[in-house]
Amino acid sequence: MAIDLILRRAWNARPPRGDYTQLDSTRGVKVHYTGGRVDPGLTRDHAKCVALVQSIQNHHMDGNGWIDIGYTYAVCPHRKVFEGRGPHHLPAANGAGLNAGHYAVLGLVGNAGLVQPPDAMLHGIIDAVEHLRAKGAAGREIKGHRDGFATDCPGDALYAWVRKGAPRPGGPTDPEPPTAPPFPGRLLKYPPVMTGQDVRTWQAQMKKRGWEIDADGAYGPASRDVCRRFQRNQGIADDGIVGQLTWRLAWEAPLP
Repeated sequence: MAIDLILRRAWNARPPRGDYTQLDSTRGVKVHYTGGRVDPGLTRDHAKCVALVQSIQNHHMDGNGWIDIGYTYAVCPHRKVFEGRGPHHLPAANGAGLNAGHYAVLGLVGNAGLVQPPDAMLHGIIDAVEHLRAKGAAGREIKGHRDGFATDCPGDALYAWVRKGAPRPGGPTDPEPPTAPPFPGRLLKYPPVMTGQDVRTWQAQMKKRGWEIDADGAYGPASRDVCRRFQRNQGIADDGIVGQLTWRLAWEAPLP
């Protein structure tokens, strides 16, 4: 099925307040959700989908002060893809410093009400991804907003699907991806040298991922150096501190 694209004029989008920043290519696409309550009635009434996308644009322009809706595309439960900023335009939804790496595709689900993406929405998100690969020079990555940015987005249901490889419904699925153990509750950093089982656990996982590091339970300059290089590899701030995000990515980030 070709992409069922709803152009901006068809959903009565407001014109952008300025020029978009040109984006030649990306590493891929990041998937988002609304972060609020979504009326389950969207699944029965497509007019509600249009109204929701319009309200999101209004919030981004009037509340956030952005030039336009922050997403490249938005996808509703009817497998329809709303044109946002479109291909080759820098999105605004991934987080400061992260927008150039990936396009941003929104699934119209939230953290209450409609939280489980229907199969048609998942198909629509993949339609948008494939369209961006064909028309926007998007790379092969499909990630969640929370990959590289401390947020709950795109919600547990969408993120679980992303971590399975974002398969089309009804198709083959990958094995369940690994899950990080609970964050130990303290930041691992140097100086001074920090010791403990939490340090050893993180070091052992990094060693398992192929990094040259001793699992000696002492977080010193060598561990900090590995941490910084891993953070740069993941596209996050390279402060050399193992916080919640760096800890989680040590287990859950795809291997290169």
